[in-house]
Amino acid sequence: MKNSIRIGLAVLAAGLIVSGCVSSGKYTKMEKAKNDEITALQQEKSVLEQQKTAMEQKNTALEKDNDGLKQQIASVDQHYEAAQQQVRSLQQENASVIAASQQQQEQYEALVKDLSGEVQKGELQVKQYKNMLSVELAEQIFFDSGRATLKTGGKAVLKKVGEALKGYEDKIIRVVGHTDNKPVAKSLQGTFPSNWELSVARATTVVRFLQEVGVPPERMVASGRAEYEPVAPNDTPEGRQKNRRIEIMLIDKSLVSEMTQASN
Repeated sequence: MKNSIRIGLAVLAAGLIVSGCVSSGKYTKMEKAKNDEITALQQEKSVLEQQKTAMEQKNTALEKDNDGLKQQIASVDQHYEAAQQQVRSLQQENASVIAASQQQQEQYEALVKDLSGEVQKGELQVKQYKNMLSVELAEQIFFDSGRATLKTGGKAVLKKVGEALKGYEDKIIRVVGHTDNKPVAKSLQGTFPSNWELSVARATTVVRFLQEVGVPPERMVASGRAEYEPVAPNDTPEGRQKNRRIEIMLIDKSLVSEMTQASN
């Protein structure tokens, strides 16, 4: 471009000189002015190119920032969705707990209603725990001292208990024998060497009777705790009488399954 302008000026100057219209000094001044203009334009072009490069770099940086922001937004969206899922899970779990608690309360009330006559007579007690129901039978109604044979009067009460237990198909029925801390009489130690054998034998007797009245045997477990789980002090006749008992516990099958898995 510069060379073309110079050639043009030279031609113009030559024409003027030939025609005698422009002096040599004036030509030189015109050429310098054009050269200065060319230099200024080149500088302006250089500045504009630098600005363009800077803008392109800035645009590249902004695009990177934009990509980073998009990734952050995507990460926040994922965390939000995970939090929402946890909230939904907690709500479902809470609803399940409330439903289970309500069912437990209804079962307790139904059992109390079915056995209300026996409860009023003091023949048994119905208790509610967090994950289970319990029916406690007074030992003197069901067994003679040191014996594991059901009394006739106790059979009638136990039959009523068995009828009430049949409907709890979601429960495992654990029958536990308990004694006081008095040793078995020497005359009976040939049959029951200690309270361990006596408590287990009484629990087994109750389980066999419940099976006879229609409670499925696969849902029952018999065990004995001897004198090692008292509910009252053994230093008074009243306390020892409370400790001599048969406990029938209704435990959720799911809880029994969890306990079995934990023990394995």
